[in-house]
This record gives sequence, C-alpha cells and structure tokens, in this order.
Amino acid sequence: MTLSAGPIVIVGAGQAGGWCAMTLRREGFAGEIIVIGDEPHPPYERPPLSKGLLTGKTPVEKTYLQPADWYAANGITLLLGARAESVDRSERRVRLSDGRIVPYGTLVLATGARARELPGAAPDVLHLRTIGDSAALRSRLVAGQSLTVIGAGLIGLEVAAAARELGVSVVAIEAGAYPMGRVVPRELGVHFLDIHRGRGVEILTGLSVRSMARSGGRAVLELSDGRSLVADTVLVAIGSVPNVAIAENCGLPCDDGILVDEFGRTSDASVWAVGDCVRLHHSLLGRRIRLETWHHAQEHAIAVAKNILGRARPYAAVPWSWTDQYDINLQIAGTPAHWDEIVWRGDPRKGPALLFQLEQGRVVGGATLNAPREMRFIRQMIERRSAISPAILADPSVQLRTVLG
Repeated sequence: MTLSAGPIVIVGAGQAGGWCAMTLRREGFAGEIIVIGDEPHPPYERPPLSKGLLTGKTPVEKTYLQPADWYAANGITLLLGARAESVDRSERRVRLSDGRIVPYGTLVLATGARARELPGAAPDVLHLRTIGDSAALRSRLVAGQSLTVIGAGLIGLEVAAAARELGVSVVAIEAGAYPMGRVVPRELGVHFLDIHRGRGVEILTGLSVRSMARSGGRAVLELSDGRSLVADTVLVAIGSVPNVAIAENCGLPCDDGILVDEFGRTSDASVWAVGDCVRLHHSLLGRRIRLETWHHAQEHAIAVAKNILGRARPYAAVPWSWTDQYDINLQIAGTPAHWDEIVWRGDPRKGPALLFQLEQGRVVGGATLNAPREMRFIRQMIERRSAISPAILADPSVQLRTVLG
C-alpha cells in the first residue's frame, strides 16, 4: 500500500494515539508524524488514575508512555493543549481550537472517550478520566471525609478501594443487581460485593439517584427508594461515551463509536481510527464491538499502525482487562454475549481462583483472581475456541498448559 503524500496526523494523545505514533516510527515510517492532544501531558496510561496516582504512590511522570522529550528526539511532533475542532476531508486538513490548520496525508482518529454524565447531577460532582480529574479527586479524599460513588463498575470500585485506604468513608450506588455487571458474571460480581462490604464500603444495589442538591457545602442525594444520603464528595462513574463528534461532523459513519473494519479503516481510505472511540468488526468474536480497556487501546493502535504501513492483517486480539482492588488482582478475558455454564477452579474466598465461562462446552470467557500467570492460558482457550471438560477445568491438579497441548 502506498501512503498519500503528507504527514500522518493522529488526533488524540492518549494511550491509543501514543502507541500508534510509537509503532509507526518503530516500524520504519520515516515521514512526518504529528500528534494532537487537548491535555497538557504527553500520551499516558489511564489505569493509575484510579489506583497509584489517586493514592499518591505513583508520580504523574510514571504514567507517561515515554518521557516527554522522547517524541522530539524521535521526530514526532506533539501539539498539546489544543483541541482538534474539525476535519475537512476534501482538503485533508484539521482545524485546531487555536486557529491553526494542520494538513494531513493520512489521518488517525484516536479521540478516546469521555466520562458519561449523570442527568440532573450537581455541577460540582467529579468524574475520573484525566490526570487533572485524578488530582481533583485526590485533593478531596481526606481521612474522615465521606465519598459517594455513583456506579459500581471497575472505576467506581477501584476508587472505593483507594478511598478506603486513605481513611475515607464510602457509599457506592449501583443500579444493577451486583457490581461490575457489564464485565463480569453474577458469581464474580457478588464475590466483589462481599469483599467491599467487608472492607467497610456500603454498596447499595438496584438503586439510582433521583435528585441531587447542595446543602451546607455537602451533597444531598435522594435515591429511587426514597432515602437520602449526604456526602462531602460525589464521584459519577457510570461508564464512558465515545468521542465521535469530529468524525460525525466530517461525514464518517458512527454508531456508538466510529465505525471501522477489521483493519481499522473508516469509510474514507485516508482516515483510520483506533482505541476507545471505535466500534470495530472483531474478526475473532465475529461481531461489531466497542472496547474500553488499556489492553485494547494499546494493541489495537499497534495493529492499525502496522496496517497503515501495509500489513493488512485483521485485528483479532482476545479482549483482556484487569483491576486491582485492595490486595486482589482480577483479570478478565473475553466479552461473551452469552454462556450456559460457569466453572470454578479453587475457592476465591480462600485463595487464588479461576473462573471459566462456557458455551456448549467451549471456553468463551474467563477470569483469574490473584492467579495472573494462568490468564495467558485462558486467553489461548478463548482464541482457539477450545472445548474442554468442565471436570478438567475445575481440577487444580491439572495444569492448564497441558490441557492446551
């Protein structure tokens, strides 16, 4: 494939944008690379925002994919603190919020996602998506103060765990029947419900926030069951929304994400898209899906960068994510739309454990609890669509690597 004349311009300086730029250079692209980002920071990883950065254990610079001066040393131009306002596909140029015009030969949209807002929320509620958001939340997590988290997904529970470590009292409000319902089966969600309650977090399930107001400098929340809660700080953690406005406004098809094929191409041969902002055809799963994980942001960006340079290989990485809460590392593989059987290996209440999700005898998803070395075998089972006896999966005396052959 021959690239169009002109620089490769990447809109978005998050993890996906950063990895796309790094991969293009490492794969031998010698032309101009420009990365546009609306934050003042170079590309960085987001997982520490709700963990080490929030507790003060991780300095900001440790979240960067590369030291700030690495990009200039490798011929990559960072345009930071300026938002990409619009794309003119006929003229192949990007207009920035400060009025600058950036021409492109190839355009990569890595616009990521933003925190989903809660309708009717007070204007001073917090969200967690950026380094600035993490710093603002950290300043409010003072021992003896109270925090209410709306949403008990991965981010909400990670913040709850960090806040408890800092001596903050925590209430989490979850509309679903159990925590992390979008990413784990009920059995795992209930287990983590018990873990957090055992650490002093009050988790209220099956409830939503009806209204919110301020009184005496504190937030007053009225819940759907009629009760009221008072909190010093409120964090809304109810998921994310893909940033697709710039794509929609220039006529690219979008549907809960920028639509791309299995190679990362949009409907315009000169425009590609990567990471959280895309809804892609996943060749392994056989369906369109939008993924919002650290692993996907990195691996999709790497794959698409290579495809831009001519590899033309479908993206087929097994979805994988992880979370650290208290002293527990949970890793999750696969995003099965349905399953008909759950198999445990080990008891998660007593030590490391594995969980397998089966559909017609085949492994379609799984998780590890404090057993990270086993995750690669679960991912291989999903990739190979392995049919394995539940009795073998449950037997701790049988090593998973021997099952795979």
